[in-house]
Amino acid sequence: MRQNFGLLLAKRAHLNPDSDAFVDVASDRRFSYLEANARTNKIANALTKLGVKKGDRVAVMAMNGIEFVESFYAIAKLGAVCVPLNWRLVADELAFIIKDAGATVMIYGSEFEDVVSELHTRGSEATDIKEWIAIGEPASFAHSYDAICDAASDAEPQIASGEDDHLFIMYTSGTTGLPKGVIHTHNTMMWALITMAPNIDMRSGDRYYLLLPMFHVGALAPLASCVYAGVTGVIARAFDPTETWKVIEREKITNMLAVPAMLNFMFQVPAKDEVDYSSVRWILSGAAPVPKSLIEAYRGIDIDIHQVYGLTETCGPTCVIVSDDAVRKAGSTGKGFMHTSVRIVDADNNDVAPGEIGEVIVSGPHIMEGYWNRPEANEECLRDGWFYTGDLASMDDEGFITIQDRKKDMIISGGENIYPAEIENVILSHPGVKDVAVIGQPSAKWGESPFAVVVKGDETVTEEGVLKHCAGKLAKFKQPRGATFTDEIPRNPSGKALKRLLRDEFPGPARE
Repeated sequence: MRQNFGLLLAKRAHLNPDSDAFVDVASDRRFSYLEANARTNKIANALTKLGVKKGDRVAVMAMNGIEFVESFYAIAKLGAVCVPLNWRLVADELAFIIKDAGATVMIYGSEFEDVVSELHTRGSEATDIKEWIAIGEPASFAHSYDAICDAASDAEPQIASGEDDHLFIMYTSGTTGLPKGVIHTHNTMMWALITMAPNIDMRSGDRYYLLLPMFHVGALAPLASCVYAGVTGVIARAFDPTETWKVIEREKITNMLAVPAMLNFMFQVPAKDEVDYSSVRWILSGAAPVPKSLIEAYRGIDIDIHQVYGLTETCGPTCVIVSDDAVRKAGSTGKGFMHTSVRIVDADNNDVAPGEIGEVIVSGPHIMEGYWNRPEANEECLRDGWFYTGDLASMDDEGFITIQDRKKDMIISGGENIYPAEIENVILSHPGVKDVAVIGQPSAKWGESPFAVVVKGDETVTEEGVLKHCAGKLAKFKQPRGATFTDEIPRNPSGKALKRLLRDEFPGPARE
């Protein structure tokens, strides 16, 4: 039988049927591995009855919960391809992704009925969805998730795929302004788990708090790691800093991953000083460089923060720093994972000297197959077995890597990746705007927030008008927090905006 990623859950249910698999905090539901696998088989068999077969793309837009988990594993077992959707996006953004992926089935949470109904009303111009499945109260055009599961068998479905077949397509913002679908296979996801296992200290009896949205690889990879290691995944529906501390105490959380903005919020709430968090052994933090002051603050309350560096394209793992090195080398993201090769190279692909800055390139069996329908992007970033990240970093004489700058001009706000080009395209559609460049400004709350530097084509254009033009066309977290006007955007000879100069001229801080 070909190695199918979904069967990892079935194997864990066989090995540890009565062990705690998942705790769904919001609904206070608890599931053993045997129960979780049986529920997964039900939705898999229900999807089969609806005509889902190998290679079909199934979009999933749901808050964190047991239904997301079992949908992901069910889709894997069937050999279909999961397309996790960022539920913070608006209808236009979702329509592009769903249409680009060619998804024909959509599983969605009923709390998103308004945007889903809008997509349904637009018909085939927006999506190719034929079957809609609602978690919760269904719309008139949708099946009830619970009803189709209740009517289905919990027997293992027929396995027809695995290995190099596609497992999921996860969309990440593109430098052209259009999202790109990152393709991972059963093999690349399996190797992500294999390469994380020797570096991440997960033990029998651990209870891992899944805080990040599961449409991110930063949650999907840890979720899969929980099953692989046979530990308990405690699922947060959404992040709340006070509730996080309470759950840590109540569920005796041992480890978790949180972006720096989350850690910052958590450290500021009174609950931190009111609960017993002694069960916590370590917290991974990534998506943006972790400030040394934050590492030291948590060290002051006996919690180790281990900085991790990963990308959707690497299925999560790239570099990690653990143990005493996390303090000794505070600010570094550590070294490559066990089965990951990392180099820092110059423009001629030569390794740079210790302390010099170059581009991070990564190789390993967990690297993506490529971008969905983007051959030109694949040629640019996948070369000779290496993935060219575009990130700038240095490596010291011990091999520890420190990220110096992020992928091109990407903005990271509250752990979400935002590419300025996407915002710039929207602002340029304003009839009174001649030119624009979007930069990130430091935010005490979110880490960074978008800020627009605009050249007027019409003197009547105002900041309020620019910001209002963005409303409804971009997810809320992508909308600029402010705008200013200039006579000209500085550009290099090739026409690229010199955003370093703009960041110097408009340093912020961002409006909160």
